[in-house]
Amino acid sequence: MVAVAAVAAVISYRHAYELVHSHGESGPTARLVPFTVDGLIWAASMVILDASRRKQAAPPLAKWSLAVGIVATVGANVAHGASHGALGAIVSAWPALALVGSFELLMTLTRSAALGDLTQDEERTEPEQLRTKVEQTPEQAVLQEYRASLDGPGRPVSQRYLAEKYGIDRRKVRQIITNMEQAAPA
Repeated sequence: MVAVAAVAAVISYRHAYELVHSHGESGPTARLVPFTVDGLIWAASMVILDASRRKQAAPPLAKWSLAVGIVATVGANVAHGASHGALGAIVSAWPALALVGSFELLMTLTRSAALGDLTQDEERTEPEQLRTKVEQTPEQAVLQEYRASLDGPGRPVSQRYLAEKYGIDRRKVRQIITNMEQAAPA
C-alpha cells in the first residue's frame, strides 16, 4: 500500500503541478499548491483516525475537508488529462484515485489495529476487574462507605449525602446505620 501510495502521490503531484503552472502560477506557488490539496486529505484523515481511536464521532469539518480534498485532487488530475479526451482524463485521474484509496485503506488498517489493541486490553483487564470488583447492592455500598468514614478524619458522612449518592430513601439509610451500630459489640 505504501509503495502504491508513494508512486501515485508523485504522479498526482506532477499532474497538479502542471495544471497549476499552466494556469498562470509559477515558482513556489506552483510547487506548493498541490501539497495543500493532498495535505488537506492527510490532515482530515488524521483527525478522523484520532476520533476513531477515542471512540468518538468524526468532526463534520474533518469529513467535509476529506471530501473536498478528494474532489480537488481527482478534479485536478482529470483536468490535467482532459485535453487528451475522456480516456486521457480517466488515465490522469487514476493516480489520484490510487493515492486516496491506498491512504484510506492504510487508515482503515490503522483504525482496525487500534480497535484490536483496545479489545485485547479490555479482554486482559476484564477478568481482573471481575475478580477484584464485587457487585454491591446500594445498601451494601452505603454501609461500606459509612464504615470507612468512621475510620477517617473528621465526621462520618451524612445520611443525606449517602441517600442522594446511592438513590436510597433517607429513612432506609438511617435504618442501615442503626442496624450496624446495634450489631457492633459494645
